[in-house]
Amino acid sequence: MTIDRLGGIDPLKDIQNNQKTPVKHSLKSGYDSISISDEAREMAEAYYLSEIAAETPDVRADRIAEVREKIQNPAYLNADTISSTADKIMRSFGL
Repeated sequence: MTIDRLGGIDPLKDIQNNQKTPVKHSLKSGYDSISISDEAREMAEAYYLSEIAAETPDVRADRIAEVREKIQNPAYLNADTISSTADKIMRSFGL
């Protein structure tokens, strides 16, 4: 008994025919967009402000020198100046 081939049995035939077809990417016309949550905005603002605070000196030497010069003048320390200063301090504490 003989068995005749019905079709060519070639193991390389299947590999050669399975070539990948190029993938076509379609471009959409329009714009990309992002959205940032309110929490992220607040965090970014807090980070920005902390960076500014870190770069700003704690003591303003020019202002301190100016106040020292004023205090040394006996005419500067009067009732109006002391009252005004006390009011400003109270407002800064919310009283």
